[in-house]
Amino acid sequence: MRVRYIDFMKWRKVAIALSAFLMIGSIVLLFTKGLNLGIDFTGGNVVQVEFPQAVEVGAVRDILTSKGQGNALIQAYSDTGLIIRMNANDDDVRKDVVDALQTQYPGMQVTRLEKVGPVVGSELRREAYIALSLALAGILIYVTVRFQFRIAMVSVLALVHDVLITVGATSLFNIEVSSTFIAAILTIVGYSLNDSIVIFDRVRENWRELRTKGILQLVNDCINQTLSRTINTSLTTLMPVLCLYILGGEVLRTFSFAMLIGLIAGIFSTLFIATGVLVEWWIRSPRKDLA
Repeated sequence: MRVRYIDFMKWRKVAIALSAFLMIGSIVLLFTKGLNLGIDFTGGNVVQVEFPQAVEVGAVRDILTSKGQGNALIQAYSDTGLIIRMNANDDDVRKDVVDALQTQYPGMQVTRLEKVGPVVGSELRREAYIALSLALAGILIYVTVRFQFRIAMVSVLALVHDVLITVGATSLFNIEVSSTFIAAILTIVGYSLNDSIVIFDRVRENWRELRTKGILQLVNDCINQTLSRTINTSLTTLMPVLCLYILGGEVLRTFSFAMLIGLIAGIFSTLFIATGVLVEWWIRSPRKDLA
């Protein structure tokens, strides 16, 4: 896809201000509203049932939704057997769900009732923080060696921007957070970094033109030179994620929502934040080399 030349850096200060506002808003939401943690983090009830005939998981989920358990995890282990994990520790809720299923499917048998603690809980949160921290540290080291410390810093800042906005949106819309949310966050980090590195690699290639063009023109040229690639990659990624969000059902809702917000934030940070902060930093403290 060919696009006309766009002066992205003209809007860098507005974009940075908008991003700062969204990041602060996300932090405020995390401290005030928090996250809607799913069964992976809070525990709940496990119900294993056997039906007299084959049933559709979608029909069972509709019944669970009517009882306020639309986000329950449903696993089919045979044509007639299901394992249902509900994000509720209340025995009355479990009883209501079982009664509703037995009313809809006479002859259904409950083969197991079990109350469980968090599958991953605090351990998963701790390991997720460690994994994300190690990933960001590794990125900082690699990009510093491959390009320059400034580029590494603005790349990591862009990743933090994408993650914070995704987490903030998840809190704002009360999306249930499950273990797939962690996978989505790490995927977003990789995707966003890849886009930024493509632009910064072009900056490194064109660095000899800095004296004649200046930092603003140089960065703008590099963004526009890679813009077709950014648009094509973004569209081919966004379309299947959007389809997953619309058609994937409750099971994939957390993952697809996080990916959708993260991809949009990643595109914005690639075009405006990482490059805009680099330009502002360079204007205030220029250097002659690009390692």
